[in-house]
Amino acid sequence: MVNYSHWFIRARLKTRQLLLLVALDEEGNIHRAAEVLAMTQPAASKLLKDLEDVLGVPLFERLPRGMRPTAYGEAMIRHARTALSSLNQAHDEVQELKAGRFGQVSVGAITTPGIMLLPQAVARVKQAHPALRVSLHIETSDVLMERMAQGRIDIGVARLFAQHDKTAIRFEALAEEPVVAMVRPGHPLLGVDKLSLRDLNGWGWIVPPEGSVLRHRFDLMFREEGLEAPANLIETAAVLFMTKMIAQGDMIGLVAGDVGQYYASHALVAVLPVDLPCHMDAFGLITRADRPLSPAARVMLAAIKSAAAESYGVALEAGA
Repeated sequence: MVNYSHWFIRARLKTRQLLLLVALDEEGNIHRAAEVLAMTQPAASKLLKDLEDVLGVPLFERLPRGMRPTAYGEAMIRHARTALSSLNQAHDEVQELKAGRFGQVSVGAITTPGIMLLPQAVARVKQAHPALRVSLHIETSDVLMERMAQGRIDIGVARLFAQHDKTAIRFEALAEEPVVAMVRPGHPLLGVDKLSLRDLNGWGWIVPPEGSVLRHRFDLMFREEGLEAPANLIETAAVLFMTKMIAQGDMIGLVAGDVGQYYASHALVAVLPVDLPCHMDAFGLITRADRPLSPAARVMLAAIKSAAAESYGVALEAGA
């Protein structure tokens, strides 16, 4: 049942006020924000003042050359983006239904489940519902969590870290990931007997960017063996770039085990026969706990869970 005593109903919160908050955050200037929204500056100023009066707090600092959100403003901007995204999704869903289609779903995944789990799940969904529109995004966990908070993806398959806000999400662990070193076929290290970490120390590496968890563990595994971490590095999260660089030289690429095995199965790389004493944290299925999934998203979620049960041997709850 709708609670008609909510403050935003009593205050008659306007969609244009939400749009103005986002435009001010992006433009940093009320004149430019008003232009973006095709309104006059006095009208934009009044919309903002009315909202600040209702809330009883300043949402922006007025600076000599622009505006900057306060802590109150940052909170409202974050929720404004989510609300506007949800309204856009509602419109799109209604249009899909009007056109006789089942709807649409947006899924985000990190690389490993993106190439090992999602193709199987998406194929099942498309076989049962050919008209269901699926949008898939392969990104880092941080990017995916930000997009989920903004309401831009419905389902995520990613990792949770300490900095992520876990108050409004549901996480179901799927699998841990070992890490492997991959090289070009014919690489000199493939002919070394009883390969060890010390044998890999003098070679160039392609590794995740500075600041990532795996990059930290990469450096740490050498130090724990009493070795200097390699200095000849290329930093990237782009696996396609990594495979191309490996193919044309003797560098070593650090990747999740399933990713390395996938490319090795297509003879694009070879996985070195060495155990690396570092690993990736478990990734899992992530959905919002504070909002219901659309019918299309529920269909996709069920397909992902079914594929995960086969791929990883995990038993997940059937419901959303």
